[in-house]
Amino acid sequence: MAVKPPSASANPLLIQALDDAELGLVWVDAQGRLQHSNKRFAGWAGMPATLDQCFPGLHTGAWSALLSRPAGQAQSLHLGLKTADGELLSTELRFHSLGESPAADALTVLSISPLGDAQLRSAIDLLQRDVLEAVALSRPLQVVMDLLCRRVESLAPDVICTVLAVDEQGRVHPLAAPSLPASFSAALDGVPIGPKAGSCGTAAWRREPVEVADIARDPLWEDYRVLALAYGLAACWSTPILRADQRVGATFALYYREPRPVVPFHRGMVEACAQLCQVALRNDEHLRQIERLAYYDNVTGLANRRLFADRARHDLLISSRQGSPTALLLLDVDRFKTINDSLGHAVGDEVLRQLAQRLGPCLRDSDTLARLGGDEFGVILQGSTAADAMHAADKLLAALQPPLDLPGQAPLSLSASIGIANFPEDGGDLESLLKNAEIAMYEAKRAGRNCARFFLHAMNEALGERLQMEAALRQALSQGCLQLHYQPKLRLADGRTMGCEALLRWRHPEWGPVAPDRFIGVAEECGLINALDAWVLEQACAQLARWQQAGVALPEVAVNVSPLRFYQDDVAAHVGQLLQQHGLRAEQLTLEVTERLMLDDNARTRGQMQRLHEMGVRISVDDFGTGYSSLGYLKRLPVSELKLDKSFVRDLETDPDDRALATAVIGIGRALGLTVVAEGVETAAQQQVLEQVGCDMVQGWRFGHPMPAEALEEWLRQRSTQAV
Repeated sequence: MAVKPPSASANPLLIQALDDAELGLVWVDAQGRLQHSNKRFAGWAGMPATLDQCFPGLHTGAWSALLSRPAGQAQSLHLGLKTADGELLSTELRFHSLGESPAADALTVLSISPLGDAQLRSAIDLLQRDVLEAVALSRPLQVVMDLLCRRVESLAPDVICTVLAVDEQGRVHPLAAPSLPASFSAALDGVPIGPKAGSCGTAAWRREPVEVADIARDPLWEDYRVLALAYGLAACWSTPILRADQRVGATFALYYREPRPVVPFHRGMVEACAQLCQVALRNDEHLRQIERLAYYDNVTGLANRRLFADRARHDLLISSRQGSPTALLLLDVDRFKTINDSLGHAVGDEVLRQLAQRLGPCLRDSDTLARLGGDEFGVILQGSTAADAMHAADKLLAALQPPLDLPGQAPLSLSASIGIANFPEDGGDLESLLKNAEIAMYEAKRAGRNCARFFLHAMNEALGERLQMEAALRQALSQGCLQLHYQPKLRLADGRTMGCEALLRWRHPEWGPVAPDRFIGVAEECGLINALDAWVLEQACAQLARWQQAGVALPEVAVNVSPLRFYQDDVAAHVGQLLQQHGLRAEQLTLEVTERLMLDDNARTRGQMQRLHEMGVRISVDDFGTGYSSLGYLKRLPVSELKLDKSFVRDLETDPDDRALATAVIGIGRALGLTVVAEGVETAAQQQVLEQVGCDMVQGWRFGHPMPAEALEEWLRQRSTQAV
């Protein structure tokens, strides 16, 4: 309140009352000079001449700022009062400012009262409430820390408050310093913590509070003293803030403009502020984790489908405005499901992590690489032509060539199939590009995998046909529209029927007979092959049981089983259940598998093969010699039979090479004690050559077409009659 100090002529009783008051009273002019004080104040502080002598930090500039506050607004500050014996007393200071521009000779009266514990707690509670409210509203970390610093400085104008973040590399980055110039924060950005890195850097290094009462003299500030003194900073107390993982994530500091110790009120306030900083840091970690879950894949650390879509749409918008091209690549790891099924999902996740680490360096910083789900990765190449896209695809495929080193596993070789769609010719929006890139990717798989293919509009038509085929096949399977035909297998030596092969047949009501080579591939792609294989096996076993009950002389039936079924199902368990259900002996069943399955050195496959062998079920290698043969598996796996592919039989009588190959296969079978069955025998000349080279069994149109069960029974009766 702008008043005159009590004069000597004033009422003695009034003067006595002012001197004896529990409050300290001081009259101060506009320049911060003390004109009069009561005995209570003098007893605390002696006879200082200016405000900053008794209230460190309340220099002329700070005092002028306080006087400039709106008229009539009650002011309440918490300041440390330097006592006559050099101690700092926590006090609450109150005053009133009447008029925006008090006269130069006007005085302001201040009332000072020591702060008790309850008052200190109340002030800190208000500070906590404001900051916690900002945290609860998920304000950005910098906003919360700036609010904290400003609230601290409003309670204690004699301090300067700062918060520095500490990154994982041990470097500091300013989060909040509202009362210091931006140049000071810029000078600290990126500075490493250490044993002599000022108060904050040392506190982070030691993981404990560091109090420096005189920056000009303390050795901890040796490297940063000039910087601090240039900004008028004379003392600093810094406290490290720990994150949830117990790493130092930030420092909270109070600076003073004169050498001095810390008052008790400031200590209590800093204790509360350190807790608030910790809450804010951990909340920020939580928000970042939520953001990572929302936008990043938790296995590979790459962008997820959501973030990929956001960035892709942004890149397409830029390309549309600038008239520039953009390419979208869809990469799918070949046979990744086999890895998960055989080695487990933990190994599968490690494979994905290593793949992501290999793929990333192949791309530009401006490109986006994302894991879209499962083993599928997406790449958006903004500004890239078709040639650029193919070059990028070649680099990605090359990066996958070296085998992966997996803990506790043999080196694992992988490949991938890539589909490429170009903007704008292959689609004007992200959804169209993704769809067409997927079509191209499946075309790459059909082309043999480990390659890239551009989208062609003819592929879309082919996809439509495959989708139509898939729907019809599902309907045929569910409605019982499929049928088994059986082709007999004969022993060449005496013409005896040794069994038959069950072959799947499908007659569509509109399309007529659908060849297996048209629908088996579709079944493998859409996931129907396991159901088809299981159905064929069940029907063949049931038919063999009926023949057995009817006295039909047919020693065994052979059934084809897809490699995918061995990878994904328990074939041995299914076979065992069917043999028991139908009262069949194991030796009455032969399972025909491809050479591709035999060459895949997979523990799951080997285990099922061994169990089938122990049961007595025969294993036949279909189309032997057409793959990349490695005869080692014939010794390693329990094989009973080899089927000489019809491509080697077709020109036996005219092609010396085919004859030599057939002779070699038969010789291998004889040496290993395996039965050799020649497929596709159609002529007497072919039969004669096979007899000459010692083939065991034959199968083909010369002896019998694939036929329904009833027709095969009639065929067997006719042969029996002819033999008689």
